[in-house]
Order: sequence, then structure tokens, then C-alpha cells
Amino acid sequence: MIKAICNSSPIIGLSSIKKLDLLWEIFDEVYITDEVYREITAAEKIKNIGTEELIQAVKNGYIKIYSVKNKLLVEQLYGRLHRGELEVMVAAKELKIKRVVIDDRSARHFAETVLLRSIGLMGILLLAKEYKKIDSVKEYLDVLIENGFRMSVKLYNEVLKSAGEIEDD
Repeated sequence: MIKAICNSSPIIGLSSIKKLDLLWEIFDEVYITDEVYREITAAEKIKNIGTEELIQAVKNGYIKIYSVKNKLLVEQLYGRLHRGELEVMVAAKELKIKRVVIDDRSARHFAETVLLRSIGLMGILLLAKEYKKIDSVKEYLDVLIENGFRMSVKLYNEVLKSAGEIEDD
């Protein structure tokens, strides 16, 4: 059984392309922390992308909310990374989950130093194509960019090469 615990940016990204369901189609169990839930559903956000989708996914039991036990560790590490990212990693350790879904490069690096396997939004899209959940990665990358998701041309091309949607140079 493959379990994953997810940070807020992949949820927002997947919601913006109407593909949040890829999380529970790829993973057997999906968790978020209280902080991740709060970050996405907080009313002060401007666009509220992902709010309704996440509330529905939790209500339907597709995503489970976990309350981190070791809040002191989160506080001690806070500053290097955001609270949500730290809670995801601490929760992963507490739940004995090896896979974290995080986009931020420094958070992914930190996750790997504490022996967690990280995957980001691009990795989710590549897995979705591999598992035949989507036909094209490019169409979703283009929508992400249209919705303000920042991505370098280099990353864009690397992802499309990995998906087999453009040729190697």
C-alpha cells in the first residue's frame, strides 16, 4: 500500500488544473496536516484555488487530516522551511510514511536528508501519464502556466522529455 503526505502547493496546482483526484488515484492513502489544511482553506487567500476541492476531498474521505504530535520539533525547525512543509515531514515520520509530495526545492532536499522520498507536482503528472490517468502532460503544464504557476523553460522541457512528448536534443 503506497501512502503519501502532501503539502499545500501540489494540492493548489492540481486543483487549478481540475486534477486533484490524481493524488488518490496514484496513492492508496493521502494525508495532509492541520497546517496544510489551514493554509489552503484560510479565508484570507485571494484566489482560494483548491479550497472547495480540498474540503470535498476530506469530506469524501479521499484525503485524511493528521495532527502532528511533535509540535516542538516543528517549532525548533521553523524558519528554515515553512510550517506546512515541516509538518508534512514530521507527520511522515510519525505515520511511518516514506513519500512526501512537496514542490519547494529546499523542502524536498531537506526531506531527502531525513530519508523521505519526495515527489512534486511535475512528478505526479508524469506518474499519472505512466499509469494512463492522463493522456498528455503538456496540456496540464500549459494550464498551470496560464494560471500563474512559475516554471523555468528548462524544467518545462525536461518534464516533456520525461513524458516522451518532445524529442531529446
